[in-house]
Amino acid sequence: MPRPWIIPTLFFFQLIFATQPSNRSLTAAAGGGSWQLLQNNIGITAMHMQLLHNDRVIIFDRTDFGLSNLSLPNGQCRNDPTEKVIKVDCTAHSAEYDVLANSFRPLMVQTNVWCSSGAVTPDGTLIQTGGYNDGERKVRVYKPCSGGCDWSEVGDGLKARRWYATNHILPDGNQIVIGGRRQFNFEFYPKTTAPDVYSLPFLVQTNVPGVENNLYPFVFLNVDGNLFIFANNRAILFDYGKNKVVKTYPTIPGGEPRSYPSTGSAVLLPLKNLQSGAVEAEVLVCGGAPVGSYNQAMKGSFIKALDTCGRIKITDPNPQWAMETMPYPRVMGDMTLLPNGDVLIINGAAAGTAGWEFGRNPVLNPVLYQTDKPAGSRFESQNPTTIPRVYHSTAILLRDGRVLVGGSNPHIYYNFSGVLFPTELRLEAFYPSYLDAQFNNLRPKIVYPLSQASISYGQKLKVRFQVTGAITNSSVSVTMVAPSFTTHSFSMNQRLLVLGNEGVTNVGPARYDVQVTAPPSGVIAPSGYYMLFVVHQNIPSEGIWVKIM
Repeated sequence: MPRPWIIPTLFFFQLIFATQPSNRSLTAAAGGGSWQLLQNNIGITAMHMQLLHNDRVIIFDRTDFGLSNLSLPNGQCRNDPTEKVIKVDCTAHSAEYDVLANSFRPLMVQTNVWCSSGAVTPDGTLIQTGGYNDGERKVRVYKPCSGGCDWSEVGDGLKARRWYATNHILPDGNQIVIGGRRQFNFEFYPKTTAPDVYSLPFLVQTNVPGVENNLYPFVFLNVDGNLFIFANNRAILFDYGKNKVVKTYPTIPGGEPRSYPSTGSAVLLPLKNLQSGAVEAEVLVCGGAPVGSYNQAMKGSFIKALDTCGRIKITDPNPQWAMETMPYPRVMGDMTLLPNGDVLIINGAAAGTAGWEFGRNPVLNPVLYQTDKPAGSRFESQNPTTIPRVYHSTAILLRDGRVLVGGSNPHIYYNFSGVLFPTELRLEAFYPSYLDAQFNNLRPKIVYPLSQASISYGQKLKVRFQVTGAITNSSVSVTMVAPSFTTHSFSMNQRLLVLGNEGVTNVGPARYDVQVTAPPSGVIAPSGYYMLFVVHQNIPSEGIWVKIM
């Protein structure tokens, strides 16, 4: 029999058309920003999230831990004789969240998507790869539409089992899938010529038997077309076409692990001067857990998480790590690029490691990392949430500048009691301080181009905006942000491009044109959809969607 807390189908339809939430609440603390509860119960926990170019967020968890709190419509059920918990399941394990309407609806996945990966194709289709048990070699496809879309499944589209792997979009629009549990290799989707699976010894070298610490490796497309791959405490620059290590970077100072299950996070910092021919690229890696934290947590001892970040210019001939100290130790934190180039560090715990009930002391305060400030003055604590976000929590940037936050501790049988951190079904939004009303007169509004515009590489582009406050030529910039696939404290394919400003012209009362040049190639900006923002005095506009090809 269904559990009494399963949402009946009729109530489900009432729920997805819920009214808008009440005004956001500002909690008192040392820093800025505020929080708003968006949904008290979306029925599933947000273990994986991807924003699509129709302002819908695809959310999913896993199929092998019982009945969710969200019914599938029209009598649909998932009948899977290989399933380990519930073989006939009439509840959803994926949902589509409509950002503009603040509503959601169930989606149906056919196989287990637990701890999987994904990326978006140039036409905006979400390709989702791997998972657990019957899902470990599957490829699933979600094509966004105005309504009624659902998952389709390619079948065994992967040659190797991919569980805890990382995907990255390549300059040609295809994807590389790297690593995963006991997979020291990579492959491409769609398939290339044989061999289908390519060995990557770096993943063997960074593996720790019994713990691993090299799962969900941090992967970024460098400005030279090679891949920066970080696993455990080390990084390489990798030519995936020749299957060759181009450069080995120094071990991060201290030598502590930063990837799953020690679970720090990482971002590629904003790329600037895109037309210079010598673009510099920097990577920031923050948080994690000391060596031995996972094994100690299994014994009930929870070691203080790491409170350091390492920043490295990966394009330097002789790159070196520069270390900084965060206001709080943090494991299982998420790092989200904001439209103005700052980094939001959010979610996580101050002790322990990744795993159910292996984290302690949730870090409720986000931290702002102000990229362009001098070292020693970059961190700023923000106002706290009231919801612990530990294992399997997520955060993604929305087009309006908010950060959507969800997930945490999806226990077997959706356990809501008897555990320290119960399964979390609430969605909330963090409002960075640039959204405060006091900045309304500085906030630009894009007039042209219209959202969903197409642009070409190297194209000269005029962006028209209006703003009531006085501007100067140097106070305006244009940025493009790639929406990411976020899970397990890493946002795959997250990328921010600073298009800069080649001149601002006043074209009417409170109206201006800023001229910029689109990124020069797919190496700098893989083709597909981006959110484009005008930033004035560090205050971003609401974004528009642009498609670069």
